[in-house]
Amino acid sequence: MQTAAFWKEQPCDKVQCVLCPHNCIIPTGKSGICKVRLNLKGALYSLIYSETTGVGLDPIEKKPLYHFFPGSQILSLGTNGCNLSCSFCQNWQISQTGNSERQKLTPDGAVRLARQESSIGIAYTYNEPFIWFEYVLETAKKAKEQGLKNVLVTNGFVNPEPLMELLPYVDAMNIDLKSINDRFYRQTCNGSLPPVKRTIETAQKHCHIELTNLLVPGKNDSEKDLLELTAYVSTLGKDIPLHFSRYFPLYKATEPATPVSTLQNAARIAKSKLNYVYLGNLEGEESSTHCPKCKEELIRRKGFLLETYHLSGSNCFKCGCNIYGSFK
Repeated sequence: MQTAAFWKEQPCDKVQCVLCPHNCIIPTGKSGICKVRLNLKGALYSLIYSETTGVGLDPIEKKPLYHFFPGSQILSLGTNGCNLSCSFCQNWQISQTGNSERQKLTPDGAVRLARQESSIGIAYTYNEPFIWFEYVLETAKKAKEQGLKNVLVTNGFVNPEPLMELLPYVDAMNIDLKSINDRFYRQTCNGSLPPVKRTIETAQKHCHIELTNLLVPGKNDSEKDLLELTAYVSTLGKDIPLHFSRYFPLYKATEPATPVSTLQNAARIAKSKLNYVYLGNLEGEESSTHCPKCKEELIRRKGFLLETYHLSGSNCFKCGCNIYGSFK
């Protein structure tokens, strides 16, 4: 076990974890909502430091990041636990239980592996990386020293202080904006919306960001929800890429999979105000990047693979319009 960061002593050997907005008060011998931060005799420890449940080389598009070195490969690491408990969790086997088989991978080992695999860096993904804070911070620092990129795929439910400590080492984030409705967060995810919006707005000032919204039928896919979500993202900037992802019935959720027509309608609404809107989790779906000025197709994707690539640096090859993102 590793001594945890961001906690306060409380009476009777209790501790308060202040890593995320739950601010759990944890009795000795118990863990917080995330299940991976344990109070042992009045001190808080991480149960998952250097423990991985998944290690793989992924296309950067799988994160999904479509405007961050498209076509690159990135070493992806995950572990157990999450500080939200979404009833529809698509990775519930590792995020909602602590029973997955884990393998040890030190920060130095992760950086060596990333370099051996010729990846652009390391993505902390599969489950919620902020509850892996101690490991992610140390690994990200070492990766940065070696010229590697650091990517977070996160729900954004974190307190400001740990976010600000980690951000100097982060190059890109895909943040899961689950709904624009706080009631949805409270009833379906055991969380709240304002901290997520705060994370998005803070991260945008420090690194590349893209947003993902998983559409769950009857929960967060109404016309009103989609219009309000689009309006919010447009206040951040019309160039922020927004990914609508298809839900499938997993974990505790029984609603049927999101109809393709729902995702297409969401894209139609979002494109009225945003330049880059994509559909994900659809078998064989083409999700191309077009120039917002001349509408020329710049990148054609089939699934996670690039079929064509027509950028001149960061600009449209045809009209010269600058395209949001980081490119080769």
